[in-house]
Amino acid sequence: MNVTLPTLGREFGVAPSRLSAVSIGYLASLAVVIPASGWVGDRFGGKRTLLVAVALFTVASVLCGVANSFGELVAFRILQGVGGGLLTPTGMAMLFRVFPPAERVRASGILTIPTAFAPALGPVLGGLLVTDLSWRWVFFVNVPIGLFALLFGLAFLPEHAEPDVGRFDVRGFLLSGIGFALVMIGISEGSERGWASPLILTCLALGAVLLAVLVVDQLRSRAPLLHLRLFTDRLFRSTNMVMFLATAAFLGSLYIIALFYQDGLGLSALNSGLSTFPEAVGVMVGSQVASRVLYPALGPRRVMIGGLLGIAAMTASMSLVGAGTNLWWMRLAMFGLGYSMSHVFVPTQAAAFARISPAETGRASTLFNAQRQFGGAVGVAVLSTALAAVGTTHLVGGHTAPDLASYHVALLVAAGVAVLGALAALTIHDADAEHTRVRRVRRVRLASRPAKEPGRLAYGSDGG
Repeated sequence: MNVTLPTLGREFGVAPSRLSAVSIGYLASLAVVIPASGWVGDRFGGKRTLLVAVALFTVASVLCGVANSFGELVAFRILQGVGGGLLTPTGMAMLFRVFPPAERVRASGILTIPTAFAPALGPVLGGLLVTDLSWRWVFFVNVPIGLFALLFGLAFLPEHAEPDVGRFDVRGFLLSGIGFALVMIGISEGSERGWASPLILTCLALGAVLLAVLVVDQLRSRAPLLHLRLFTDRLFRSTNMVMFLATAAFLGSLYIIALFYQDGLGLSALNSGLSTFPEAVGVMVGSQVASRVLYPALGPRRVMIGGLLGIAAMTASMSLVGAGTNLWWMRLAMFGLGYSMSHVFVPTQAAAFARISPAETGRASTLFNAQRQFGGAVGVAVLSTALAAVGTTHLVGGHTAPDLASYHVALLVAAGVAVLGALAALTIHDADAEHTRVRRVRRVRLASRPAKEPGRLAYGSDGG
């Protein structure tokens, strides 16, 4: 979407300051829907919820593609966010219910690929579509993917619904939806409008108050929408903190790097996307190394710390890149960034749910994905603020030129956030996730007792 914004401004005659509504509408919609996704998935079943989310996202993509005005486009982006908000938490909950703890690290190794691959692929695909076709194809490209996902899901996804989910917490939904949306809007727009802007201050202050009330309300409720007591589990609490900081550093740095390429180094949108793409290759390679080799041998804590320090090293090295630096050094650092990030995503996702019961998996996935989404927004806001504080341009010989120092400072801030994540990872106890570290798992039917259901397999390690 970021690649298409200038084109949308020309198409609809919209000032640059208003274009962010396309992204803000989607983010605010996500913030409203994600807190309710756990209850919805448990109540109506994971398969049904996931397929409805895919269908809604696909239909909204078509509507975005045929929008005739900027207002229509923003409205349809909000609808698209409803589908997106249900999609990821429900899918993750289904995945971790199916796989026993000892197999989740392998599942996380696969899940990590699209999670971190998309931010690198998006600019490339967006640049190609906008350049060679039309901005409308940025949305139409979702249609065949969505249709395939629907057909595949109808044929192969198993159904699961929790027997007793309780009533829907309307008060919790309103408090969380409005509170998270206001904070997301404030954080996303703060660096652009200024943190002293009355609108930004109002959004952040009111959102913070609503979220504080939400915490008190949810802890007192007998049937809360957000099961905040899950954070009393030290492994779940620590892995969520690590993921928050890692996502802030990773997505924040990807945002700054895109600006660094285009506004700082003068690359085209397509060349910028292609120079970002090595990050995706690093993710694909690193996720397999982390899941198959390092996690079983070392456990989650050391793998996470190594990954986070790798992120810090890669972003810090990018701060040394100047206008005359060979671009392949930057591409090599992008590969290292993706490789390092996979060593955070894989162990965090595998360990976070290690001590969560199947009945609580849907609600735990909601919390996990909500804080990850929030972490991405915070990372972009913090790094954008650092960028603006230095200033992206300066005068050279009486002419305005890019000030690369601003991008260097922002990347160093990203490195600092990653180091904070490494410190947070020190609070993780490998013993809490020991049962997820089985090197090889085979499925056997226990001879001493039959399976409870026909065709149901019992899981056992090679040792017992």
